[in-house]
Amino acid sequence: MSVDIQIESLSVAEKVQLLESVWESLCAHPGDVQSPEWHHEVLEERRRRLEDGRATIASWTDAKARLMQLGQ
Repeated sequence: MSVDIQIESLSVAEKVQLLESVWESLCAHPGDVQSPEWHHEVLEERRRRLEDGRATIASWTDAKARLMQLGQ
């Protein structure tokens, strides 16, 4: 299926909504998605940063709210 979307004409809020829609579609069939090895490496580094206090986490709700504020 081909979808022709003029991404540059979308607002930031619309782009975030588009990303959410794509993510939901991918999550509906998780077995179809294969992560490359570098994803594992990035996740391990992030885990180490969290464990040693060099990083913090935010809830998806908070992160999404910050992204939406960027688009206003």
